Amino acid sequence: MKKLKIGIIGCGGIATQKHMPSLKRIEEVEMVAFCDLIIEKAEKSALEFGTKDAKVYKNYKDMLKDQSIDVIHVCTPNRSHSYITVDALESGKHVMCEKPMAINSVEAKKMVDAAQRTGKKLTIGYQNRFRGDSQYLKAETEKGTLGDIYYAKAHAIRRRAVPTWGVFLNEYEQGGGPLIDIGTHALDLTLWTMNNYKPKMVVGSVFHKLGHQTNTANAWGDWKTDELTVEDSAFGYIVMDNGATIVLESSWALNSLDVREAQTTLCGTLAGADMQDGLRINYVKNNRQVVEKPNFEVGGVAFYSGSSSKPDHIEARMWIDAILNNRQPLVTPEQAFVVTQILEAIYESSKTGKPVYLSGAAS
Repeated sequence: MKKLKIGIIGCGGIATQKHMPSLKRIEEVEMVAFCDLIIEKAEKSALEFGTKDAKVYKNYKDMLKDQSIDVIHVCTPNRSHSYITVDALESGKHVMCEKPMAINSVEAKKMVDAAQRTGKKLTIGYQNRFRGDSQYLKAETEKGTLGDIYYAKAHAIRRRAVPTWGVFLNEYEQGGGPLIDIGTHALDLTLWTMNNYKPKMVVGSVFHKLGHQTNTANAWGDWKTDELTVEDSAFGYIVMDNGATIVLESSWALNSLDVREAQTTLCGTLAGADMQDGLRINYVKNNRQVVEKPNFEVGGVAFYSGSSSKPDHIEARMWIDAILNNRQPLVTPEQAFVVTQILEAIYESSKTGKPVYLSGAAS
């Protein structure tokens, strides 16, 4: 059996903790090339996850010259997502790019266009779609259980969990803080379960209120105040073409006990749903208020034989299946573009103090 050959660009935490372990579980693939600006990281990854003859690179363009590589996983800081992905697609590779798609909609559109132009598959790493509760909720919304979903909340709130490693605090490299880092997951999950990708207007507020503080009780130790150039919280009010409204909340540091991350709340004409205490669906039956709570501890339909319950494992498995069976990935570049478009609009609205009007999905 011919195996898909995979190259990894960026050998930091998201690659070594999510992508590489997930790909290692899949029989039909082998990781044959690793690239990182810090060559020692690439060498270490090659030893742990690569084939015996795996190659290491410092310059990703040298890796892309290898025509035997079928798939590239882009796991670099956000600023470089777009141009590395475009170059990889143009070199004839399928691409899995970590979230967020890009730092702005112009760069994201380049990725959409490159995928369409080359005919190669492109997906973005929104692994929360592959959770059991997310899949169950999506199935219910597809069946119309909730009716017309006209109000939603996208939750990405941490009380004190600012990532202090890598370039997370660097606005130039990342394009922002919690909004673009974890808010992107919550927004993707919300748009996907609603199946609504036509934003009309966005109003945003972005705050730099706690970054100067010390003795912060942060989960990963105090951040360096002179290095934290991104927001500590951001909020958006999004109105869709059909009038549906989404409130997006995100923070790494916020004086709040309502801590929820990568969750959505949906309100429809027939029922509502939230993920506050596990997935809960609320509705009225026989003139009584009812709350339904599915049990995700046992049972359910596996995605594939021997399926792991970990979302990142399922994400990798389904991505590889999409390539092998020439199917559309669950996360499409057109969908991810809209997420980037809305996040960018929140930042822009906060800067200008004005609403930002959008034109909808990339096409």
